[in-house]
Amino acid sequence: QVQLVESGGGLVQAGESLRLSCAASAGIFSMKAMGWYRQAPGKQRELVATIASGGITAVPNTNYADSVKGRFTISRDNAKNTVYLQMNSLKPEDTAVYYCNARAWDSTDYWGKGTLVTVSS
Repeated sequence: QVQLVESGGGLVQAGESLRLSCAASAGIFSMKAMGWYRQAPGKQRELVATIASGGITAVPNTNYADSVKGRFTISRDNAKNTVYLQMNSLKPEDTAVYYCNARAWDSTDYWGKGTLVTVSS
């Protein structure tokens, strides 16, 4: 079992930045991938960004939703068991609950409880 706890959400104005953190209870280095998803009111949960394991020395592969490319950056600190999502140039349409995900090599998914991001225009 992996426990995930998100933090860093809040209320900001359009154009501002936020950094979300996801603290894991177990070694994220052992996970196949870590990711951030979001769910806006009345909409389905959607992928925001993922970052693969990458190994010890390799640069981990990242993947982004088209809507956030160039504005959001996902990163991981294996020593701290933490994944980050730097969000710049926020837009009102980025308003959602953001969830941290950990995917194990057997395809088991672990989820945090989410953190709310609200962007006002």
